[in-house]
Amino acid sequence: MKQETALKLLKAGENVFLTGSAGAGKTYTLNQYIQYLKARKVPVAITASTGIAATHMNGMTIHTWAGIGIKDVLSDHDLKNMKERKYLKEHLENAQVLIIDEISMLHAKQLNLVNQVLKYFKESDEAFGGIQVIVAGDFFQLPPVGKSEERNRDKFCFMSEAWVEAKFRVCYLTEQHRQGNDILNDILNAIRSQSINQQHIQALEKTREQDIGDTFTRLYTHNADVDQINYQHLHAIASNGQQFDAKCDGNAKLVETLKSSVRAPESLVLKKHAKVMFVKNNFDVGYINGSLGEVVGFEEDDEYGVLPKVQLTDGTTLLVEPETWSVDNDAGKTIASFQQIPLRLAWAITIHKSQGMTLAAAEINLSHTFEKGQGYVALSRLKSLSGLRLLGFNLQALELDSLALKADRRFQELSNEAEDKFLDVDLSLQHKAFIRHCGGTLNEAEIQRNQKKITKTAHKANLGVQTVEETRVLFEEGYHVQDIATERGLTPATIINHLAKLQKEGLDISEAHPGEDVVEQVRKIYKRLVKRQNPEHFNEDGQIKLRPIVEATTPRMGYDQVRLALLFIK
Repeated sequence: MKQETALKLLKAGENVFLTGSAGAGKTYTLNQYIQYLKARKVPVAITASTGIAATHMNGMTIHTWAGIGIKDVLSDHDLKNMKERKYLKEHLENAQVLIIDEISMLHAKQLNLVNQVLKYFKESDEAFGGIQVIVAGDFFQLPPVGKSEERNRDKFCFMSEAWVEAKFRVCYLTEQHRQGNDILNDILNAIRSQSINQQHIQALEKTREQDIGDTFTRLYTHNADVDQINYQHLHAIASNGQQFDAKCDGNAKLVETLKSSVRAPESLVLKKHAKVMFVKNNFDVGYINGSLGEVVGFEEDDEYGVLPKVQLTDGTTLLVEPETWSVDNDAGKTIASFQQIPLRLAWAITIHKSQGMTLAAAEINLSHTFEKGQGYVALSRLKSLSGLRLLGFNLQALELDSLALKADRRFQELSNEAEDKFLDVDLSLQHKAFIRHCGGTLNEAEIQRNQKKITKTAHKANLGVQTVEETRVLFEEGYHVQDIATERGLTPATIINHLAKLQKEGLDISEAHPGEDVVEQVRKIYKRLVKRQNPEHFNEDGQIKLRPIVEATTPRMGYDQVRLALLFIK
């Protein structure tokens, strides 16, 4: 099914299961629908089965949203208590559309609980209380975590009562938007249909000695292998390490959930030359979840103390500040938080941790595969076969769960039936009827205004350029550095870096001048330090460090003040 057909069915208000192979555009289609609903003021709850996936979607976990936590069963007493929690009551009763991403990793019992909760809060016997539910994912990804005695058929949520009750319309996306026409796409489709032949095997084996460059990620099946590789590489670096400990606050159980779902470790040790991976999106600063880089040094900061400097694979260097992962109630109050530098060592990661990522290059070892589907998950992280070095694989590596296979074939059949039925059918009346039913707006002028607002805050395709341009606009409107930082939710240091780039492009930044006395003092210190040529005062790129300048100022200046003054020293 094409994305446009899937969108047409989503807009009609039916419950939908959105699926397809890796790179088919499930997340893109969901985001299109979310923007459509928001522009029409329809309340939409964006959730996912794991904290990692929720981060990708800018949502929260379904467990938190529905108030089910880690429970397997909810009594009448539990439900009554939940209704007394104001933030739960408000958003559950107001909900009109619920999206659950990475549905394959949600246990059947938990989907049943979400169904039970919504029926109770909506006071309706209809499936999920009568609201539209959209579940998205691919059941060839790794199955949900369950009890040791449980079979996959006990865990997969398409076997749940709630799934049957919801009568999901299946939209199986078939267009490829990641691997393109590369042979890797053929191999992935062959795994999905369990029709791997000798040609596919040979193509995979040929990659064993393939040159994939110097910047790649190693994927392994077991945590022990990953930890060992990362520790060995870190230990081999002779310099001293910097330790960064997470700051946790709020509800203890929710904090533990955050710890287990966030990719950033609770305690992170970094050294210069360490290979790292960003584990959160920050479009304004210029990195995304999965961005790879190398620690090139450390820098003092007024607010956070020592921070790592990371050079991305495209050559961009960033000073990496802590990020916060949090759980908020409906009133916007944070009830649990986990703050840490958004990095993890990335010489190697587990296949489980790689779910949801896209990698340009990877060295993968599938020799010790212990779960069907691991090989598919690992290989589907890549954009093309040219980025793969496969060290080995066992027979299980290219197998898929038999129940998932049967279900997938049935999903394809149901999707084809839906496409044949609705491809040329005009559903615009149903679209309008659903918006009215949800209490949304059909006023075109209002929709256009809302769309403009959404576009402004939408994630940027060109991360670096667009965010710098936003700073330019505010600066030209007369905003000071601190005001721009406050307005954009960024640090003054980031804004000063933006001004440095804009200055190079010819922008007059004299309005940001910190005062002649400040600049003159920094100029004298700078020249003195340059003359001395003490190696400890310089970064590897030849740039002078901020710390020796700050320490030589009288009275002591802040790091941001010195950063700004340096822009006016020729």
